[in-house]
Amino acid sequence: MKFLDQTKIFIQSGDGGRGCTSFRREKFIEFGGPDGGNGGRGGDVYVEAVENLNTLIDFRYQQHFRGKTGGHGQGSDCTGGAGDSVTLRVPVGTQIFMDDRETLIADLVTPGQTIMLAKGGDGGRGNAHFKSSRNQAPRRADPGWPGTEMWIWLRLKLIAAVGLVGLPNAGKSTLLKALTRADPKIAAYPFTTLHPHLGVVSQGAAQGDHAFVMADLPGLIAGAHEGVGLGHRFLGHVERCRCLLHVLDGCSETLAEDFQTIEDELRAYDETLLDKPRFVLFNKIDALAPELYETQLEILKSLSSCHVYPISGNSHKGFDPVIEAIVAELTPTNDDIF
Repeated sequence: MKFLDQTKIFIQSGDGGRGCTSFRREKFIEFGGPDGGNGGRGGDVYVEAVENLNTLIDFRYQQHFRGKTGGHGQGSDCTGGAGDSVTLRVPVGTQIFMDDRETLIADLVTPGQTIMLAKGGDGGRGNAHFKSSRNQAPRRADPGWPGTEMWIWLRLKLIAAVGLVGLPNAGKSTLLKALTRADPKIAAYPFTTLHPHLGVVSQGAAQGDHAFVMADLPGLIAGAHEGVGLGHRFLGHVERCRCLLHVLDGCSETLAEDFQTIEDELRAYDETLLDKPRFVLFNKIDALAPELYETQLEILKSLSSCHVYPISGNSHKGFDPVIEAIVAELTPTNDDIF
């Protein structure tokens, strides 16, 4: 299934049904009179957050959603039926914006959370509604009230506890594949990851009974906030993450510049991302000579105030200390509870 995290759609609630102009004309009934019924309500438009979805691709092929028009009133004081409502099912973590892409309507973060986006129009009143002692034979009936229509933006921010960030080919996808059952594309060229991947870390004795969701994001490069490479819009998926893993290629000859590039891009997107707990992963250590390993490790320790973890995504070295640190960060403490 293709991944899509942002799309624009059109919604319209149903119009109310027309009121009816009708008079009783039964045989042998001495007194007739108006008996036109009211129109039914138009259908509403709802949005519901559901589990087991992680893409908005369904809205790529259908962008227009309309509630049904309410039933029209009929004689014998029959009210029209309400129009069928429409429910849009979106992944948990979806945000809904107005057409200006800035005004937030709703943020759906829990399964089953439902909101009404557009209310259906009220039904028109039939002529029986206007009957009075001074107007015993009204011929007035109202049309139904129109529904609401608007263009909205849906933006998905995946809900994951841990986010992987780094330059292309730093080893993020390899790490995700090693720790979870996810199967991201891995190749020896940049930008093999074109959209985020999710995996559940739940293996190994280090976690015990703990499990958490990890998100692998496309690689960042210098100038991503200006649209270079794949840009940095997908960093919205780490806004909900409780901690970040900064993955670095230990074999890089520009390790210090690589580290600073990611720091700068995170800051350019949203400075609050730098306030999240972060762990620096010194990757590909099995490909380094001992002297170079010590040199590169000292460079990272001098640059980062975060703890540095030497690992190898290929040979699975150094995973347990990283997972233990993540679990400790994600586990609520007494201060969090009280």
